[in-house]
Amino acid sequence: MDWVGDWTADPGDDEILAHAARSGQVLVTLDKDFGGLAVAFGAAHAGIIRLVDIRYREQAAVCVRAISERELELTQGAIVTVERGRTRVRLQDPSGDPQRGE
Repeated sequence: MDWVGDWTADPGDDEILAHAARSGQVLVTLDKDFGGLAVAFGAAHAGIIRLVDIRYREQAAVCVRAISERELELTQGAIVTVERGRTRVRLQDPSGDPQRGE
């Protein structure tokens, strides 16, 4: 598991997402730009979890729950957005085109 905060320099969102894809790691982020890269530009990824307005102290538990509840979708390249009281899942169809799901 990698944490970008340990890297000596910020390589930019494109490289962070590409690194996670190459490593087969789900990217956990607070930043909506990664979902935009995946959806609008078709950037490869191994699943993305985006946390929206989740308190710092709750983030780990929320991530564990999202991974547990959405493991299959994440392994298939889903983008999971977790907000207070709501989780949205954007699936990818086999052709690689993003599809909305709930």
